[in-house]
Amino acid sequence: MATAIARHKKFTHDYHSKHSRYMVKEYSSSEVEEVRYEYKTLKNIQNVVQRKIPDKHIRESSMIRGPKFLVRLRSHTVFENTPVKLFCKVEGYPAPKVTWYKDDVQIDISSGKYFVESNAGLHCLNIIKCGIDDTAQYTAVAANSHGQASSLAAVIVKRVKDDEKFCPFSWMPYEYAIIPEIKYTKINIEFLETFDVKFGKEEDCVTLSCKMTISPNLANLQPEALWYRDEHLLKESKWVKMESGGGVAKLTLTHLAKDDEGLYTLRMVTKGGDAVHKAYVYVEDGPPPVPQAPGAPMDIKIHDANRDYVIVSWKPPNTTTEGPIIGYFVDRCEVGTEDWVQCNDSPIKICKYPVSGLFERHSYYFRVRAVNARGISRPSRMSEAIAAVDPTEFERLHVERLGGKLDVVAYLDDLEAEGTAPGAPSNVYAPETDRTYVVLSWTPPVYNDRAPMWYYIEKTQVGSSSWQRVNTQVPVRSPRYAVFNLAEGKEYLFRVLSANMYGISEPSKPTVPIQTQVLRGVPSAPGQVVATRETDTSVLIQWAPPKEPNNLIGYYIDLCVKGSKDWISANHKPHKKTEFVVHGLKTGETYVFRVQAINELGLSEESQESAPLSVKAALKLPSAPYDIALLHCDGQSMVLNWKRPVRSGGSPVTDYYIDKFSVAKKAWHEVNVPPIKERLYKVPNLTPGSVYQFRVYAGNLVGLGNPSAASPLFRCEAWNMPEPGPAYDLSTTEIRDDSLVVEWKTPVYNGGSDISGYYVDMCKTGTDTWTTVNTSAVSTRFLKVKNLETGSSYIFRVRAENAHGVGNASVSSDPASAKALPGAQEIKCGVDTKTGDIYLSFESCQITEKSQFVWKKSYEEITDFSKGLAVTTAGSCSTLFFKNPDMEDVGTYSVSVTNTDGASASYAISSEEMKKMLALSHDIRHPIIPLKTELAYKILERGRVRFWLQAENISSAVTYKFFANNKELVNCEQTKMRHDVATGVIEMVLDHFTQESEGTYAVQIQDGTGKAQSSLVLIGDAFKAALTEAEYQRREYIRVKEGPHFSQFLSVHIGEDASVSLICKVANLKKESAFHWFKNDVEVIPDVPADLSSGVCKLPLPLFSKKDVGVYKATISDDRGKDESQVDISGKAFDNIITELSRIAGSSASELVIQCTAEGIMLQCHMKYYTEEMKIQWLQKNAKIAASEKMRVGGTPAMASLEIVEPTEKDKGVYTFVLTDNEKTYTRIIELSGQVYDNAYAEFQRLKAEAYAEKNRGKVIGGLPDVATIMEKK
Repeated sequence: MATAIARHKKFTHDYHSKHSRYMVKEYSSSEVEEVRYEYKTLKNIQNVVQRKIPDKHIRESSMIRGPKFLVRLRSHTVFENTPVKLFCKVEGYPAPKVTWYKDDVQIDISSGKYFVESNAGLHCLNIIKCGIDDTAQYTAVAANSHGQASSLAAVIVKRVKDDEKFCPFSWMPYEYAIIPEIKYTKINIEFLETFDVKFGKEEDCVTLSCKMTISPNLANLQPEALWYRDEHLLKESKWVKMESGGGVAKLTLTHLAKDDEGLYTLRMVTKGGDAVHKAYVYVEDGPPPVPQAPGAPMDIKIHDANRDYVIVSWKPPNTTTEGPIIGYFVDRCEVGTEDWVQCNDSPIKICKYPVSGLFERHSYYFRVRAVNARGISRPSRMSEAIAAVDPTEFERLHVERLGGKLDVVAYLDDLEAEGTAPGAPSNVYAPETDRTYVVLSWTPPVYNDRAPMWYYIEKTQVGSSSWQRVNTQVPVRSPRYAVFNLAEGKEYLFRVLSANMYGISEPSKPTVPIQTQVLRGVPSAPGQVVATRETDTSVLIQWAPPKEPNNLIGYYIDLCVKGSKDWISANHKPHKKTEFVVHGLKTGETYVFRVQAINELGLSEESQESAPLSVKAALKLPSAPYDIALLHCDGQSMVLNWKRPVRSGGSPVTDYYIDKFSVAKKAWHEVNVPPIKERLYKVPNLTPGSVYQFRVYAGNLVGLGNPSAASPLFRCEAWNMPEPGPAYDLSTTEIRDDSLVVEWKTPVYNGGSDISGYYVDMCKTGTDTWTTVNTSAVSTRFLKVKNLETGSSYIFRVRAENAHGVGNASVSSDPASAKALPGAQEIKCGVDTKTGDIYLSFESCQITEKSQFVWKKSYEEITDFSKGLAVTTAGSCSTLFFKNPDMEDVGTYSVSVTNTDGASASYAISSEEMKKMLALSHDIRHPIIPLKTELAYKILERGRVRFWLQAENISSAVTYKFFANNKELVNCEQTKMRHDVATGVIEMVLDHFTQESEGTYAVQIQDGTGKAQSSLVLIGDAFKAALTEAEYQRREYIRVKEGPHFSQFLSVHIGEDASVSLICKVANLKKESAFHWFKNDVEVIPDVPADLSSGVCKLPLPLFSKKDVGVYKATISDDRGKDESQVDISGKAFDNIITELSRIAGSSASELVIQCTAEGIMLQCHMKYYTEEMKIQWLQKNAKIAASEKMRVGGTPAMASLEIVEPTEKDKGVYTFVLTDNEKTYTRIIELSGQVYDNAYAEFQRLKAEAYAEKNRGKVIGGLPDVATIMEKK
């Protein structure tokens, strides 16, 4: 028998085209038990069906969006007057609505007998007290826009018979079921580490993690980790990854978008309840494609998906500093491709857009980009894939049984049928209207024919009588359709006609006039904004909603520091409520806030700014104290101790109050009227032998908090045991990844003897196994516990020991996780380089406005500062100074920071380290001023002498004294003294330096506490040299001042053209002044006389060589006097000139050339200047050539040459010319072989032949006379 596909409980399907069929595998519980098909048989049947499929096979997972029961209802049998609960769990998108039915009649919830609960897909029907009339079949129907599903269960209520009331079990009240009550295992979950508020940017990856203890931890009964964002259950996807197990639950947001911003909740669900933790995640805009472009839109939603269109909506971004948004572009991408196509040609201004022109049965992704005057934003996160299909696709299916577990499903369109035209639809209305389109919905007519049915929609404007058919080309099969291209603000009437292959029905009754929306604009500005303190880094913002919401979407909150106008966005995703907690603020900073409302058209005007608010924690009542412990009892009183509240409420806890409860009298009474300031109190006036309980209240500036839980029962009996009582006030500090320090206080009760030591026990949190940390007792009241497992949580207890044994253990400490705070630092020890004070410095990785640094020695708080201890605190850094350090300061020092998560550290100063620091401190406090140079002298003009030294550093307060032969000199005209703070130079200028000035000179310097001294011995030859120089400078000064003189003495100048000349400058001349040159005291008359008018005199030395060696002198004189200057050009001076000429020659040397002569082959190197004094070598095949008649080495002033006389075959090879100066070697190479040699040799032979011919031909020695007279016959 054919069955509608919607009635099948569990199935999977493969989807095909209109004329194709489905192959459906149904899984019925009974059939699974009766028949089990082998894989091979099932595969063969599927292959047969597949061969009959004519069209292309596609899978569209996005089409299955209807409700689905994950947990179905279960039947129950109960006795009357007992409660029963029916549970089911449903998933679907959009979230399905569940309706409950009893025997196919909807249950009336208002009767008070039934209660319905829904939470995150879990639905429950609770029947408080069952009666016989509650026996029925109950149905849960889940429905959304994509379909519906149902689940059935039977409830049978039994009545207890009268004869059963007197059975052997008649003692049991008849209203209770005989079936024992189900008791669930209570699982306790305690969070050890939780995630805090997170701040990220688009495209970042963020992980939220919680570490917990589960007790009992049963492998087959693990809690379920459910993650929510803004109370919406999250599921695993490409954007969201979840991990759970091993006491850890993690949520990873792999690729952040602003859609991910919100309040995240982890709910660990067990049978006995749940454990919940929440924190907010903020997502900032990523870097824009162009500066000042808007942020990306978000929350892309798809509505009314049909055969050829969908409606896309989104939320606008905030524009705090960017320009206003002028519109949006909508893009689509077909699934399976990467090509994004822009859907609209020009930007649209509202956040909703109907995308038409889609291909039926194709799936698409959509995204949106915002546009402003600066550019286009980053694209939003793409939507989930949506298929363009007829929503009634699955309702038009027909099932045929093949046998076994397989059905073949066909469209009703494909079945043969005969009948009549359908009836008219009814109840036509518009569930959604917009400016240019209307979504219509109607009730289909009662229709039992097998022929397919479709619809036509017609419209008309109000006041017109002509109806226009809307869908002439595309028949509509679903009872919902969007009509586009309507005029804004106009009123329309609509009606619907049914049709099948046999005809068209009468039109439905027209709708009431439906008016398209008029663009109403953005919301009005929100009302008054009020900021309230929340924590040290967060503020609660509240505001009044806008008077004109205009389809309000949510709100954006902006903030800025008071006095600035640098507004930044507090949230990056619209917030729907009228209050919001802004996190990540700076403690103590003052802020102002404003709010903007958003709808699909954009952002409203800003609200008025809030009153400035300084960020501080709001004051609250303290939490309750806990862990009350009995430390001693003398039979009439008890000494109690308790742990301070976990939360102080933002104000220090100053008062405690104790109540006592006598078990005999069963009443609570106050113990103390004046408040207790310490957490140790002796409760007097107790009755011996009575049993008491106690509770403690904590009070702060706000008031009195809740009382602690009642203490265990304490009997008032005197303690007489010889062992000591328990230690108390256990605390853990200096927590690192593998160690921590446990501290405690001495027991109040010592027992029969003094306490000799302590044992520390530890236990991993969640276990009951205690192990002793120290094998031998420690005498101190602290112990560093090492080798801990990183990340594990531990608790500790302490047992005191005396001569009689070990006493009872203390109350356990609070759990401590072996994990260092992020950025935790250690104490630094050193010596102040300026004051010489020894110091211990600690910079805390956490700090609040109310934090205080507590310094301890041997873990006892330092309170005595009379010895010279001092503490200075600046920001997050605190320093303990030892003003008068000595060896008694050796020990262990620790520091802890209050109002933090345990920021603390310690440092042990050893005896060896203290000795080194004391020595360094002495050197700093009694410093020697370091000197860059010792005392020295310099001869100045006029024969004055400058005595000076230079210190590393001096201040303006420096003082100094100069001494000569142990006699202090005074600052006067004859001995002028001065100093320069910038350079550290201290000097004295002695005006008259004479024979009597011989002796020892010294200077003493003092700058603050620093001292320095330096001396100079000026006697003997050293003094004579100084005196000679001083006298010369006096004469020189007189010379320059009174007559003609040389302003620049004689020197050698070498030009780049290899010219050498002597140059000097003269000054203070007059017309009669005469200038002369001399060489070796012989006057030299230059070709060009000296030009005294320019003051520059020059003597050229052409073709410089050894001939120019000598002493040259220049004189200038007139009637006022004479001055002379000389230079010796010989030895080293001559060599230097040749070296420089070699450099010029080598730099200008040309490549070697061949020049043939009648005597041989000559190799030539042309250069700016050549002289035989230059360091020149000729090489043949890397062997040095010695000058000879065969190898003639020489040259001219313009070149160097090598002549090979009468060359032979042995003279072939590579020839190298080498010229060297003091820094560089210049080489030139030529290869004299092969054709080159042959050509040169031929030329040589030719020239040699010509020379020989010229030498041996006849010559006319004398000419004939013009007239000759000769005798006859001669």
